[in-house]
Amino acid sequence: MVKESKQSGGLEWRINVPNETTSKVLVPESKSQIRVCNGLRGLIVGFVSRIWKFFQKAWSIAVREPKKAIHGVKVGMALSVVSLFYYMRPLYDGVGGNAMWAVMTVVVVFEYTVGATLYKCVNRATGTFLAGALGLGVHWIANQSGEKFEPIILEVTVFLLAAATTFSRFIPTIKARFDYGATIFILTFSLVSVSGYRVDQLFELAHQRLSTIAIGISLCIITTMIFCPVWAGNELHYLITNNTEKIADSLNGCVVEYFGINANVNSKGEDSDKVFQGYKCVLNSKATEEAMANFARWEPAHGRFSFRHPWNEYLKVGVLLRKCAYCIESLNVSTNSDTEAPDFLKKHFSKYCIGLSSSSSDVLKELAVTMNTMTKSTKIDLMVHEMNNAVQELQGALKSLEKQPIIKDSKNGTEEGNKSSTFIVPLMEMVPIVSISTLLTEIAARIEKSVEAVNELANKAEFEEGTKKSKQNENQQNSN
Repeated sequence: MVKESKQSGGLEWRINVPNETTSKVLVPESKSQIRVCNGLRGLIVGFVSRIWKFFQKAWSIAVREPKKAIHGVKVGMALSVVSLFYYMRPLYDGVGGNAMWAVMTVVVVFEYTVGATLYKCVNRATGTFLAGALGLGVHWIANQSGEKFEPIILEVTVFLLAAATTFSRFIPTIKARFDYGATIFILTFSLVSVSGYRVDQLFELAHQRLSTIAIGISLCIITTMIFCPVWAGNELHYLITNNTEKIADSLNGCVVEYFGINANVNSKGEDSDKVFQGYKCVLNSKATEEAMANFARWEPAHGRFSFRHPWNEYLKVGVLLRKCAYCIESLNVSTNSDTEAPDFLKKHFSKYCIGLSSSSSDVLKELAVTMNTMTKSTKIDLMVHEMNNAVQELQGALKSLEKQPIIKDSKNGTEEGNKSSTFIVPLMEMVPIVSISTLLTEIAARIEKSVEAVNELANKAEFEEGTKKSKQNENQQNSN
């Protein structure tokens, strides 16, 4: 018998079960089923939304940097071609069962830039050849010594060469240029020496492995240099140029924002917050610059870069730009300090500080143009002279502050040396302005050293003369 009872939370249905004294509460099965369905639907929707967000992020990266998407296509193409040595019987019979070494070589040595790929290819080929030849020689000597001394000679040789090669990786020159080759040397020599103790046809095995590695290396070099090559030299050149522009925008934007002048976007239309924080990218670019400079040395002549292009000069410019970025970071801390200067004091120094930051930013932008066009600037000396004049004006304002303090007048605002005024600016309120002025002066000095480094790069890289370039442009305009 089913009956209805009223509870505090609503209606409740109970059923009397035969042969039992108590009744059971009826729970609708539809609610539990709906709850389970909603949970499953939520899991499926959440999983699909995460996958969709992942594909959206991947698509945005591919659109923003198409070279990375092309690199993935190049790797897939190289692996597809080298896999033919397994699928086609004539090719498989030619290289034997060691065709997998060609596939492994493509996976290991194919890098994003041409220089990085050449670096790994040359290191792998050299390390494999030297280790294979040395391993065969040691195996022959050990074999001639008899069965008793053969394992001893092999063990001692592996220990000595592995220890010496591993220690050589700590030498800066070896680590920078042959670190990967040293690793391959240890791996190959150990494989040849150890496996040679049980393998009879060691020479044939070494020949097959060397041939398959050569096939993989050749395929990687051809693919990376012919199909949409990404040169490490170009990447380093553009990185230094972009860092120079970021330093210029961050410097000017930080000072302008502190003195209360609106600057929402820069000339490229980027947000002000992104522009002001651009110096942080320069602070974190040291490892990338050194790696690109190392890879660029392995690349052949391409575009505007010769084979012996002075890549070390780019590193010197990068070091000086980072020194400027450190000063801008300190400047950013000073402008956001809890101790603020009075408005009338900021107004008095705004002309000098903004003038110096503007002239310094112009010098950096001119350096970026020089780097980008690889043309010597004809007006950089004049711009540096204007920057030094701005430095002298700011220093003169600071010296006058020492001799004749700025006094706040209740009626006329700000005056200098007016004894009828009633309020002298406390020393602590002058500290932020003095700190910012000192940092701007230091940044100008470091920018001047950057100009000297860029001029040295222009001389060694044989940049075109600015006068010749301007005459060529005028002739082209007249002919049109």
